[in-house]
Amino acid sequence: MSLTVTRRRTVAAALTAALLVPLTACGNDDAKKDTAGSAPSGSASAAPAANLTVLAAASLTDVFKTAGAAYEKAHPGTKITFSFAGSQELVAQVSQGSPADVLVTADTKSMDKVKADTGAPAIIARNRLVIATNEGNPHKVDELKDLGDTKLKVVLAAPQVPAGKYSKQILDAQKITVKPVSQEPNVRAVLSKVELGEADAGLVYKTDAESAKDKVDAVEIPDAQNAVAQYPAATLKDSKNAEAAAAFVAWLSSPEGQKILQDAGFQKP
Repeated sequence: MSLTVTRRRTVAAALTAALLVPLTACGNDDAKKDTAGSAPSGSASAAPAANLTVLAAASLTDVFKTAGAAYEKAHPGTKITFSFAGSQELVAQVSQGSPADVLVTADTKSMDKVKADTGAPAIIARNRLVIATNEGNPHKVDELKDLGDTKLKVVLAAPQVPAGKYSKQILDAQKITVKPVSQEPNVRAVLSKVELGEADAGLVYKTDAESAKDKVDAVEIPDAQNAVAQYPAATLKDSKNAEAAAAFVAWLSSPEGQKILQDAGFQKP
């Protein structure tokens, strides 16, 4: 082979290598951009930013404020607005077409009433009833049957409210007749009556009593005489933020969401 041919091949190889280097570099840069632009599965940026409206049972008031702050911190750009009320009121709002993204009730029956308007619900927590009394329990309420004392001013949630349904269920099962001085539109209103001394005792969720432990005492009700409240959460089909709403509902069942709920006294789903 001549020296001239050899030199030509050497130059061609060098030129080819020179052309390939920038192409390879560009490919690496594109790969880096793709990696940087995509979020790992389950990361904070995986859910789209949105302004979410969450309709939630009154007994979730304190814990959802904490959960909402944690979720917003983990999902920059997302803002959650909560509307708390008795589950029956929330169901009425959904039926009337009130704009919202997520619904969380304190019982499955309430959620079932609007199943045509929601996605598949997921149970995110459970709860139990306790007897809330004035601080120091001055009337010596020790058990469920004490609520039948006609000298005792007892307040209950209204029968159409989940807490009211659970209260009626456990009182009827023990054949205890209670004549409440008032029936409230949600469980937080029951708690407030006891806190203010307008009632001597009332049936509330364990988490409600815990949230006001410096103002009321809680008398435990044995499991055999108690009822278990279930909290289903679901997206609303008319939500304009369907993906973000689904991400929040899923987060409530995540380890972080569950820790917040259980730290507040809610039981595992």
